[in-house]
Amino acid sequence: MSGPLPRHVGLIIDGNRRWARQKGMANPSMGHKYGADHIQDVLSWCETIGIKHLTIFLCSTENLQRRGDEEVAFLLKVIEQMVEDRFNVADSRWQVHVAGLLDMLPDTTARVLKDAVENTRTCQTGFHLTLAIGYGGRQEVIEALRELLYERAEAGQSMVELASTLTVDDIAPHLYTAGQPDPDLVIRTSGEQRMSNFLLWQSAYSELYFCEAYWPAFREIDFLRALRSFAARQRRYGG
Repeated sequence: MSGPLPRHVGLIIDGNRRWARQKGMANPSMGHKYGADHIQDVLSWCETIGIKHLTIFLCSTENLQRRGDEEVAFLLKVIEQMVEDRFNVADSRWQVHVAGLLDMLPDTTARVLKDAVENTRTCQTGFHLTLAIGYGGRQEVIEALRELLYERAEAGQSMVELASTLTVDDIAPHLYTAGQPDPDLVIRTSGEQRMSNFLLWQSAYSELYFCEAYWPAFREIDFLRALRSFAARQRRYGG
């Protein structure tokens, strides 16, 4: 590919259940299974092209709270299986990070995710995969502020002092994605054109790309089109 590549791509993988209905599947939640299997494809595309950072929005806090218990249980089991099969292995090419409130998840799901983080901690390839699960952008900012307040209070700083000196750089280290570049490009599948509480802080200057294809039907050519669109844009940070 010619032109600049994004260092970090965020993916909102939408449309799994609609894809399953379109295919005539009796259980629309089976779309989550096909969607999870498809993640390996996009990892391979990123490896080939050289995109080192990828964040995938698997499940929001709203999904956990508002979807039916049966659908949520199925989705979490699919995620557990995908993570165990792909990332809880010694030869994983991706270092796994988790963004979200693990306390909201069943113990089994939280444990699988924590194991993946630990088992890939020494990965030396330079590829970083962040799995956003039980995640909400507004909640992330609240948690980051809460951690910052506790940290400064323990250090003896007054809240008046903190308020008078607070900067963006004070908050960023407390985000789930601390230490990683902000996403240059956020892609959403299924034709929906909204952020849905995904990486709200980090995507302040991200380029956005919306694709009509449902996630399980998202092809490599669709990914390349998104990258070409990104390469053709003149980025304006705040303009």
